[in-house]
Amino acid sequence: MDLNADLGESFGSWTMGEDTAMFQLVTSANVACGFHAGDPVTMLDSCRAAYELDVTVGAHVGYRDLAGFGRRSLDMSFDELFGDVLYQLGALDGVAHAVGASVDYVKPHGALYNRLVHDAEQASAVVAAVNSYDPGLPLLGLPGSELLKQAEEAGHPVFIEAFVDRAYQADGTLVPRSQEGAVLHDVDAIVERAVRLATKGEVVALDGSVVKVQPDSLCIHGDTPGAVQMAAAVRAGLEAAGVELEAFA
Repeated sequence: MDLNADLGESFGSWTMGEDTAMFQLVTSANVACGFHAGDPVTMLDSCRAAYELDVTVGAHVGYRDLAGFGRRSLDMSFDELFGDVLYQLGALDGVAHAVGASVDYVKPHGALYNRLVHDAEQASAVVAAVNSYDPGLPLLGLPGSELLKQAEEAGHPVFIEAFVDRAYQADGTLVPRSQEGAVLHDVDAIVERAVRLATKGEVVALDGSVVKVQPDSLCIHGDTPGAVQMAAAVRAGLEAAGVELEAFA
Protein backbone atom coordinates (compact mmCIF):
# COMPACT_ATOMS: atom_id res chain seq x y z
CA MET A 1 0.00 0.00 0.00
CA ASP A 2 1.18 3.48 -0.87
CA LEU A 3 1.00 6.27 1.71
CA ASN A 4 0.86 9.77 0.22
CA ALA A 5 0.60 13.34 1.51
CA ASP A 6 0.19 16.78 -0.02
CA LEU A 7 3.57 18.47 0.52
CA GLY A 8 5.56 21.44 -0.73
CA GLU A 9 2.68 23.80 0.05
CA SER A 10 4.66 26.61 1.68
CA PHE A 11 4.93 29.92 -0.17
CA GLY A 12 7.61 32.56 0.39
CA SER A 13 7.85 33.36 4.10
CA TRP A 14 4.56 31.53 4.78
CA THR A 15 5.03 27.95 5.99
CA MET A 16 2.47 25.17 5.61
CA GLY A 17 2.93 21.86 7.41
CA GLU A 18 6.03 20.03 8.61
CA ASP A 19 7.44 18.69 5.38
CA THR A 20 10.82 17.59 6.76
CA ALA A 21 9.14 15.09 9.07
CA MET A 22 6.38 14.10 6.65
CA PHE A 23 8.81 13.15 3.88
CA GLN A 24 10.26 10.52 6.21
CA LEU A 25 6.86 8.88 6.75
CA VAL A 26 5.29 8.70 3.28
CA THR A 27 6.10 6.70 0.16
CA SER A 28 4.70 9.27 -2.29
CA ALA A 29 4.52 13.06 -2.14
CA ASN A 30 2.01 15.20 -4.01
CA VAL A 31 4.12 18.32 -4.54
CA ALA A 32 2.39 21.66 -5.14
CA CYS A 33 3.34 23.23 -8.46
CA GLY A 34 3.06 26.93 -7.64
CA PHE A 35 -0.56 27.67 -8.52
CA HIS A 36 -2.55 26.75 -5.40
CA ALA A 37 0.58 26.71 -3.22
CA GLY A 38 4.33 26.29 -3.45
CA ASP A 39 7.04 28.34 -5.11
CA PRO A 40 10.28 27.53 -6.98
CA VAL A 41 12.42 27.20 -3.84
CA THR A 42 9.81 25.07 -2.05
CA MET A 43 9.48 22.87 -5.12
CA LEU A 44 13.25 22.49 -5.23
CA ASP A 45 13.48 21.61 -1.54
CA SER A 46 10.62 19.12 -1.89
CA CYS A 47 12.13 17.34 -4.88
CA ARG A 48 15.52 17.15 -3.18
CA ALA A 49 13.99 15.66 -0.04
CA ALA A 50 11.99 13.16 -2.09
CA TYR A 51 15.05 12.09 -4.06
CA GLU A 52 17.21 11.67 -0.94
CA LEU A 53 14.54 9.63 0.87
CA ASP A 54 13.43 7.59 -2.16
CA VAL A 55 9.93 9.09 -2.07
CA THR A 56 8.00 9.14 -5.35
CA VAL A 57 7.09 12.62 -6.62
CA GLY A 58 3.64 13.43 -7.99
CA ALA A 59 2.53 16.71 -9.55
CA HIS A 60 -0.19 18.20 -7.36
CA VAL A 61 -1.85 20.41 -9.95
CA GLY A 62 -4.59 22.81 -8.94
CA TYR A 63 -6.55 25.90 -9.84
CA ARG A 64 -4.56 29.14 -10.09
CA ASP A 65 -5.76 30.35 -6.71
CA LEU A 66 -3.05 31.09 -4.15
CA ALA A 67 -5.36 33.25 -2.04
CA GLY A 68 -7.91 30.47 -1.71
CA PHE A 69 -5.36 27.64 -1.47
CA GLY A 70 -7.00 26.05 -4.50
CA ARG A 71 -10.12 25.19 -2.55
CA ARG A 72 -12.46 27.41 -4.57
CA SER A 73 -13.96 25.91 -7.71
CA LEU A 74 -13.23 27.96 -10.84
CA ASP A 75 -15.09 28.02 -14.13
CA MET A 76 -12.40 27.77 -16.81
CA SER A 77 -12.39 27.16 -20.53
CA PHE A 78 -10.81 24.00 -21.90
CA ASP A 79 -7.76 25.93 -23.13
CA GLU A 80 -7.30 27.80 -19.85
CA LEU A 81 -7.29 24.65 -17.76
CA PHE A 82 -5.27 22.72 -20.34
CA GLY A 83 -2.60 25.44 -20.31
CA ASP A 84 -2.53 25.77 -16.53
CA VAL A 85 -2.09 22.03 -15.97
CA LEU A 86 0.58 21.83 -18.66
CA TYR A 87 2.41 24.78 -17.12
CA GLN A 88 2.42 23.20 -13.66
CA LEU A 89 3.57 19.83 -14.95
CA GLY A 90 6.46 21.37 -16.86
CA ALA A 91 7.54 23.50 -13.92
CA LEU A 92 7.68 20.69 -11.37
CA ASP A 93 9.18 18.19 -13.79
CA GLY A 94 11.94 20.63 -14.70
CA VAL A 95 12.81 21.22 -11.06
CA ALA A 96 12.67 17.49 -10.31
CA HIS A 97 15.03 16.61 -13.15
CA ALA A 98 17.50 19.25 -11.96
CA VAL A 99 17.98 17.34 -8.68
CA GLY A 100 17.87 13.82 -10.10
CA ALA A 101 14.20 13.13 -9.38
CA SER A 102 11.23 12.81 -11.73
CA VAL A 103 7.48 13.40 -11.73
CA ASP A 104 5.96 9.92 -11.76
CA TYR A 105 2.23 10.65 -11.47
CA VAL A 106 -0.37 13.43 -11.34
CA LYS A 107 -2.94 14.13 -8.63
CA PRO A 108 -5.25 17.16 -8.83
CA HIS A 109 -5.64 19.30 -5.72
CA GLY A 110 -8.56 20.56 -3.68
CA ALA A 111 -11.51 22.04 -5.56
CA LEU A 112 -10.17 20.79 -8.88
CA TYR A 113 -9.91 17.23 -7.49
CA ASN A 114 -13.51 17.34 -6.32
CA ARG A 115 -14.81 18.94 -9.50
CA LEU A 116 -13.13 16.32 -11.67
CA VAL A 117 -15.28 13.66 -10.04
CA HIS A 118 -18.29 14.85 -12.06
CA ASP A 119 -17.20 17.57 -14.52
CA ALA A 120 -16.48 15.81 -17.82
CA GLU A 121 -15.31 18.97 -19.61
CA GLN A 122 -12.73 19.95 -17.02
CA ALA A 123 -11.63 16.32 -16.74
CA SER A 124 -11.05 16.23 -20.49
CA ALA A 125 -8.85 19.33 -20.27
CA VAL A 126 -6.75 17.86 -17.46
CA VAL A 127 -6.36 14.50 -19.17
CA ALA A 128 -5.51 16.16 -22.49
CA ALA A 129 -2.81 18.24 -20.82
CA VAL A 130 -1.25 15.25 -19.07
CA ASN A 131 -1.47 13.20 -22.25
CA SER A 132 0.23 15.94 -24.27
CA TYR A 133 3.04 16.13 -21.74
CA ASP A 134 3.53 12.39 -21.21
CA PRO A 135 1.10 9.79 -22.62
CA GLY A 136 2.25 7.21 -20.08
CA LEU A 137 2.01 9.33 -16.93
CA PRO A 138 -0.25 7.74 -14.26
CA LEU A 139 -3.09 9.62 -12.58
CA LEU A 140 -4.24 9.25 -8.99
CA GLY A 141 -7.83 10.02 -8.03
CA LEU A 142 -11.18 9.06 -6.59
CA PRO A 143 -12.75 5.81 -7.83
CA GLY A 144 -15.55 6.33 -10.33
CA SER A 145 -14.43 9.86 -11.14
CA GLU A 146 -14.60 11.40 -14.61
CA LEU A 147 -10.87 12.04 -14.31
CA LEU A 148 -9.90 8.39 -13.95
CA LYS A 149 -12.50 7.24 -16.45
CA GLN A 150 -11.19 9.55 -19.17
CA ALA A 151 -7.55 8.95 -18.24
CA GLU A 152 -8.01 5.20 -18.56
CA GLU A 153 -9.75 5.65 -21.92
CA ALA A 154 -6.76 7.72 -23.06
CA GLY A 155 -4.38 4.91 -22.12
CA HIS A 156 -2.98 6.27 -18.87
CA PRO A 157 -2.39 4.01 -15.87
CA VAL A 158 -4.90 5.00 -13.18
CA PHE A 159 -4.70 4.43 -9.45
CA ILE A 160 -7.35 4.65 -6.74
CA GLU A 161 -6.93 6.88 -3.73
CA ALA A 162 -8.67 6.85 -0.36
CA PHE A 163 -8.47 9.39 2.46
CA VAL A 164 -7.83 8.30 6.03
CA ASP A 165 -8.60 11.73 7.53
CA ARG A 166 -11.68 12.76 5.54
CA ALA A 167 -15.33 11.79 5.99
CA TYR A 168 -17.09 9.96 3.14
CA GLN A 169 -20.60 10.23 1.77
CA ALA A 170 -22.61 7.13 0.89
CA ASP A 171 -21.85 7.57 -2.83
CA GLY A 172 -18.10 7.35 -2.20
CA THR A 173 -17.40 11.08 -2.55
CA LEU A 174 -15.86 13.20 0.17
CA VAL A 175 -17.96 15.21 2.58
CA PRO A 176 -17.45 18.91 1.66
CA ARG A 177 -15.05 20.75 3.97
CA SER A 178 -17.79 23.28 4.65
CA GLN A 179 -19.76 20.58 6.46
CA GLU A 180 -19.10 19.74 10.09
CA GLY A 181 -17.20 16.49 10.55
CA ALA A 182 -15.63 16.58 7.08
CA VAL A 183 -12.09 16.36 8.48
CA LEU A 184 -11.24 13.68 11.04
CA HIS A 185 -8.92 14.38 13.99
CA ASP A 186 -9.17 11.31 16.25
CA VAL A 187 -5.86 9.51 15.64
CA ASP A 188 -7.08 6.10 16.84
CA ALA A 189 -10.12 6.29 14.55
CA ILE A 190 -7.93 7.39 11.65
CA VAL A 191 -5.52 4.49 12.17
CA GLU A 192 -8.43 2.05 12.37
CA ARG A 193 -9.84 3.50 9.13
CA ALA A 194 -6.47 3.24 7.38
CA VAL A 195 -6.04 -0.42 8.34
CA ARG A 196 -9.60 -1.24 7.24
CA LEU A 197 -9.06 0.49 3.89
CA ALA A 198 -5.76 -1.31 3.33
CA THR A 199 -6.90 -4.78 4.41
CA LYS A 200 -10.60 -4.82 3.49
CA GLY A 201 -10.89 -2.14 0.82
CA GLU A 202 -13.80 -0.40 2.51
CA VAL A 203 -14.68 2.67 4.54
CA VAL A 204 -17.66 3.59 6.72
CA ALA A 205 -19.53 6.64 5.38
CA LEU A 206 -20.97 9.44 7.49
CA ASP A 207 -24.42 7.80 7.43
CA GLY A 208 -23.02 4.48 8.65
CA SER A 209 -23.11 2.68 5.30
CA VAL A 210 -20.06 0.74 4.09
CA VAL A 211 -18.45 1.99 0.88
CA LYS A 212 -16.15 -0.25 -1.19
CA VAL A 213 -13.00 1.58 -2.30
CA GLN A 214 -10.09 -0.86 -2.97
CA PRO A 215 -7.39 1.84 -2.84
CA ASP A 216 -3.88 1.73 -4.25
CA SER A 217 -2.87 4.69 -2.09
CA LEU A 218 -3.92 6.23 1.22
CA CYS A 219 -3.71 10.00 1.67
CA ILE A 220 -2.95 11.98 4.81
CA HIS A 221 -3.29 15.74 4.48
CA GLY A 222 -0.02 17.43 5.42
CA ASP A 223 -1.80 20.67 6.35
CA THR A 224 -3.99 19.08 9.02
CA PRO A 225 -2.98 20.00 12.61
CA GLY A 226 -0.97 17.13 14.08
CA ALA A 227 -0.33 15.64 10.64
CA VAL A 228 3.11 14.29 11.56
CA GLN A 229 1.87 12.42 14.61
CA MET A 230 -1.10 11.18 12.63
CA ALA A 231 1.07 9.96 9.75
CA ALA A 232 3.46 8.22 12.13
CA ALA A 233 0.56 6.46 13.84
CA VAL A 234 -1.00 5.43 10.54
CA ARG A 235 2.28 4.07 9.25
CA ALA A 236 2.88 2.14 12.46
CA GLY A 237 -0.68 0.81 12.43
CA LEU A 238 -0.43 -0.39 8.85
CA GLU A 239 2.91 -2.09 9.45
CA ALA A 240 1.56 -3.75 12.61
CA ALA A 241 -1.31 -5.10 10.51
CA GLY A 242 1.16 -6.64 8.07
CA VAL A 243 0.64 -4.08 5.31
CA GLU A 244 3.79 -3.52 3.23
CA LEU A 245 4.27 0.13 2.36
CA GLU A 246 5.60 0.93 -1.11
CA ALA A 247 4.94 3.56 -3.78
CA PHE A 248 2.30 2.68 -6.35
CA ALA A 249 4.11 4.45 -9.21
